[in-house]
Order: sequence, then structure tokens, then C-alpha cells
Amino acid sequence: MLTFYRPGDGWLHRMPAGPKTLLLLAVTLGVLLLPTAWWTAAAAAAISVGAYAVAGLGDGLCGMRELGRQLFALRWIVLITVAGQVLFLGPEPAAANTARVTASLVLAGLLVLTTRVSELLDAFERGLRPLRRIGVDSERAALLLTVTLGTIPVLARLAGEVRDAQRARGARATLRTFVVPFLVVSLKHADQLGDALAARGLR
Repeated sequence: MLTFYRPGDGWLHRMPAGPKTLLLLAVTLGVLLLPTAWWTAAAAAAISVGAYAVAGLGDGLCGMRELGRQLFALRWIVLITVAGQVLFLGPEPAAANTARVTASLVLAGLLVLTTRVSELLDAFERGLRPLRRIGVDSERAALLLTVTLGTIPVLARLAGEVRDAQRARGARATLRTFVVPFLVVSLKHADQLGDALAARGLR
């Protein structure tokens, strides 16, 4: 979802990353605190649709298209959540809980849709500065988050390379044959990253 940023001049685009994060966090907490009832699903859906409709992403259809992209990206999380909730709790709690989780995720998607990753990292570092008094290094924490986020697309690229190499050799694509070479190239990348950070004086 971090790759979903779209430039724009809507009010959410213009809002600083810190206040925007707090605003969407407050809305998300409100969604999560809704009682477990049948109307929770309808309320969570209405909040999500309303948030995308008024986010200033262009015309109303543009906001709905972006909401659809977010939901498509989350489809497996939603399906697994539904299956587990129905199995252990029953249909009505499953609908309520799944709606709350999905709404929370698409609201987080709205944040990254309207905020550059660099702005989010700056806000994260500023938010941690008061914790320096108890020994929290905000710059190192921001660097750790930056490295973590930067690793996600790298791992996706490595997974694609491993899969393509197996197909080129005519190897049968199974989870077991994929995991070992993927772990090898991932650990090699991690070792190279550690050496690069150490060369810059970071331990």
C-alpha cells in the first residue's frame, strides 16, 4: 500500500503529515471501538466510503476507484479474516469484526495515498523526539523504519527474480522449492545492507 501515493491538491494532501496521522488514527480508533453488532459493518463501510469521497482525491469517482484498489490489495486479508471469524464467532460478529478491520486498513491506505513516505518518516521522527529524555534515539528509530520500508519492494523484487529463475530452468514451482532460494538471496541482501550501514558508522 505504500506504493499507492498519488499527487494531488486536496485538503488531505495539504494537511501536514503529523496532524493527518493523528486525525486518521482517531477515526480508526473510533471504528475499532464500535460495538459488535450487525450495524457495525454498515457503519464501518459508510465511514470508509465517506472518507474517500471527501478526501479531495479528484472527483467522487476517483475516490471510489482508489478505494477499490485498496480493497483489492487487501482481498486475501479480508477473506482470511472472514473465514476465521465465521468459524469461531458466527456470522454476525464475523461481519462486524471484518468490517472494522477492513475499514481500519483502508483508512491507513488513505493516509499513504495522500502522504509521501518521506513526510511520514519525518513526522515519525518528530513524534519520537520527546522520548529522547528516556533514551529513545528518534533518528535511529526513523532510520530503522526507513530501512524496513525500503526493504519491502526489494524483497518483492527478489521473490520475482527467484520465481523467474525457476521458470527459466523448468523447475516445478512449489512453496518448498521457492522458500530456500528466496531465504538465501534475502539473507545475502541483509548481509550487504548490514555492511553498508556499518561502513557509515551505524551499528
